[in-house]
Amino acid sequence: MVADRGVVPKGSAEIFFRKVKFWKGDEAEEAPPVFNVDGVNYIHAKVAGLMFVATTRANVSPSLVLELLQRIARVIKDYLGVLNEDSLRKNFVLVYELLDEVIDFGYPQMTSTEVLKSYVFNEPIVVDSSRIPTLGPAAMFMQSTKRMPGTAVTKSVVANEPGARKRDEIFVDIIEKISVTFSSSGYILTSEVDGTIQMKSYLSGNPDIRLALNEDLSIGRNVGNSMYDYRSSAGGGSVILDDCNFHESVHLDNFDLDRTLSLVPPDGEFSVMNYRMTQEFKPPFRINALIEEAGPLKAEVIIKIRADFSSSVTGNTIAVQMPVPKYTTRVSFELESGAIGQATDFKETNKKLEWSLNKIVGGAEHTLRAKLTFSQESHGNLTKEAGPVSMNFTIPMYNASKLQVRYLQIAKKSKTYNPYRWVRYVTQANSYVARL
Repeated sequence: MVADRGVVPKGSAEIFFRKVKFWKGDEAEEAPPVFNVDGVNYIHAKVAGLMFVATTRANVSPSLVLELLQRIARVIKDYLGVLNEDSLRKNFVLVYELLDEVIDFGYPQMTSTEVLKSYVFNEPIVVDSSRIPTLGPAAMFMQSTKRMPGTAVTKSVVANEPGARKRDEIFVDIIEKISVTFSSSGYILTSEVDGTIQMKSYLSGNPDIRLALNEDLSIGRNVGNSMYDYRSSAGGGSVILDDCNFHESVHLDNFDLDRTLSLVPPDGEFSVMNYRMTQEFKPPFRINALIEEAGPLKAEVIIKIRADFSSSVTGNTIAVQMPVPKYTTRVSFELESGAIGQATDFKETNKKLEWSLNKIVGGAEHTLRAKLTFSQESHGNLTKEAGPVSMNFTIPMYNASKLQVRYLQIAKKSKTYNPYRWVRYVTQANSYVARL
């Protein structure tokens, strides 16, 4: 917890914990990122299952504080390699020293891993990452058909490896969160991609690197209305981004000519480029949902999911939720014959159906049937009292925008200098909804 100048109660941590754990208000299931208790503002962000909290009595910008908390979490992860409860316990002194440098008397000072190395002198105690789960889907997959350990990027950027050996590696992750809304008939109403090119470097000497993107990349839909106005002669197959922003270390001298980014990667994990796309794209999944009466005090729900991507790609950790009428008392589920790795549940407290699938292979289709029992007759339209269907998933080695890294070039310091380059793609659901 980050406290503001010592003017908040000493028991703020306990107050926050109890408020979040037993949150009640406005029918929300979880506490919002910002709330006030007895004149104290509690602003928190959840990262890797941990709560990062700031407290203040002042009228500060919540967005500023949330961004600061995210940066603090990133700096701690850069130093510890692994961000979890065990690593924080073992490195309490180091984390305290980091916080002391990042925030001084309640004022943010610096959040750069590279700059902090000059002021922070404690060495991290490395946690055995082979026995912990991976922190995110981007840490699990790599280019081509080769496979790397999920813990490959859970290394500290400051700690020396045993034997003082350092493997020169650089990781580039293109992570996209997509938002899609389907109509009741299955047509796409809205679609959007929020993406980031994330980089983490373990290169010695901080060499210059060049990152080349699609040659037919265009930024800005309307000429003269965008900061960048790159038009392509490639025609309809080009990648068109609505807007983007770059890390301060990126040089755009040649971007207009050959779509390459030049930079000297700083220590730690950082976003090379953030972008947004609202151009029409083919969604990876199609969802169709139907609810209809099946007799007095009964109704039936049918949910179908189709994976509209190549059979060489597999979607992981799929979770489907659907709110049902508040007067639903019982639900019985029916999965297709031979279903493996699927589970269903009815959350009676918040009246939601839950359907989870461990994985879906491209081209596959799965169906769930659920029979609802009501405590009273429905006097209105069931479709207005149920839904919409929401879906969360992770698809490795797949990106909806078709943004690609053509090559990753690293300046050679010697003939024997040949670092490992890892380029990976991950697509996740940001808001994936189907109306009934």
